Amino acid sequence: MFSQKRLIGMQILLTVIAVFAVACQPTETVVTETVEVEKEVVVTREVEVEREVEVITTVEVQVEAAPAPAGPEGTLRVALSTFPNSLFVPLTAERNADNAATQLYDSLVHLDRFGEIQPALAESWELSEDGTEYTFHLRQGVTFHNGEAFNADDVIATWEIGSEVGEWTDKYLVVVSIDKIDDYTIKMTTEEPNPELMVTLHDFWSIIPNEYLAEVGVDGFQERPIGTGPFMFVEWVKGDHITYTANPNYWMEGYPLVETLIFRPIPESSTRIAAIQADEIDVVGRLSSEEAQSLLGAEGVVVMKYPVTRIYYIAFNNLTTGLDQPTMDAQVRQAMNYAVDVDAIIDALFDGFAQPAAGYVASGELGFGVVEPFGYDPDKAVELLTAAGYADGFSMDMACPAGAYMHFEEVCEAVAGYLGEVGIDVNLEIMESGQYWELEAAKELPPLFGDSWSTLSGEALRRLSGALGGWDAAYSSWSDPTIDEYLAQISTTVDREQRKAQYEDLQVYMQENPPFIYLYEPIAFEAVRTRVMDYHPRPAEDYWLYETWVVTEK
Repeated sequence: MFSQKRLIGMQILLTVIAVFAVACQPTETVVTETVEVEKEVVVTREVEVEREVEVITTVEVQVEAAPAPAGPEGTLRVALSTFPNSLFVPLTAERNADNAATQLYDSLVHLDRFGEIQPALAESWELSEDGTEYTFHLRQGVTFHNGEAFNADDVIATWEIGSEVGEWTDKYLVVVSIDKIDDYTIKMTTEEPNPELMVTLHDFWSIIPNEYLAEVGVDGFQERPIGTGPFMFVEWVKGDHITYTANPNYWMEGYPLVETLIFRPIPESSTRIAAIQADEIDVVGRLSSEEAQSLLGAEGVVVMKYPVTRIYYIAFNNLTTGLDQPTMDAQVRQAMNYAVDVDAIIDALFDGFAQPAAGYVASGELGFGVVEPFGYDPDKAVELLTAAGYADGFSMDMACPAGAYMHFEEVCEAVAGYLGEVGIDVNLEIMESGQYWELEAAKELPPLFGDSWSTLSGEALRRLSGALGGWDAAYSSWSDPTIDEYLAQISTTVDREQRKAQYEDLQVYMQENPPFIYLYEPIAFEAVRTRVMDYHPRPAEDYWLYETWVVTEK
């Protein structure tokens, strides 16, 4: 569902003392915030949330009288932890770029914050009995930011360019054909039933204008991207900021609610903290627990924490640089998992606000719970290395991105240190994140490299296929015929219980034949200025800001 506009009271002294808690699966929950108003009047406000979001301090702040605006007002300023590489969705390298880009576009469907698929540029659809044909009825009267009318040709053009350009072609090639029935009806065909097709459409199929793309090409489109979304592109000053303005002709009546949206890439976390304290930024994500603590009681700031469906790992590369390396032996890969004290890393770097990853299926996802984390056992690691013929150890190169994830450079340094203690001499290189993503997509990173992967759907399939899809997946580093077979089964099995059993069997196999050093699942911290209303953190750290608004000065 789409959220409704909220109201706040007059000249209020806001005392936030709330815990938002729900179960692992997305459900609607109503939480009451108590708001103390001058003259000893008490007003309550009901807020719908879908996942655990805990306000971890009591903050008192003066708030102006302001109902939710009838139209877009004010400026919302959002910090990014890396520099986006592109605002053209097929070319976006990671979540920061995707978050900045997607505010410009709509897809056929939208995954709401409760985990439900909603109509977007498609008003309705039907699925054939065999599960391979989707007939979409498109929304009429929608225009792109340049005035071009949206119709079936734009969906086909989006599919065609996404299948040919960028790092995510597999997300478009899941569709084998699109037939235009008329200007506002299409039939989309998949080779097999695909239980995650709708989420894939939501996340990757940002519809672009056919005529404009044909006129300017991909390079021209990146210079001035155009969609049907709630915000329109104004400027991108590389290295400094990206500015959007509200789409006055947005098809979703009453939205967006802010006039200007600004993204500021700020890789240094200390600078992000200073920026929100100085009221230069309204939303800051990917805070460490120490940084979150430092903001407790800061004037005009609220700190939130929530679980993230993201797994951090060290990848083994058996596609290019890892060939003929010791890590081709499953015993060596098991040993390297036993060698790393993940609990100690979590305690030292995250104040305990994370949990060891049991595999590559996150807690709360379908099939989770069948395996346990490896645990720290350096003696077992040495035993396995000896059995594999590496009693004297070996040397290996490893890379990690700078500034992309909270404390990740220190995590990688700790992993290298633990591996050194069992005789594996790691040459670690920390490199600029943009260069890192390019090398990862080209499969030119060293035999070991660190990364993380989030998902949107409540299942691990997209994380698994993205990181383990061999040469067919842009950011994959691993190929295993048995894993390929499992993923093929999962991706075409519609029955949920069967899919659960397949996930469980795959996890057991991936413990015996680990393609990663499994690290941790984090607890996320964010900070927002108290003038920001209807901002809802999501477990995949994805931003959809059409419904967010800000209290403006009168």
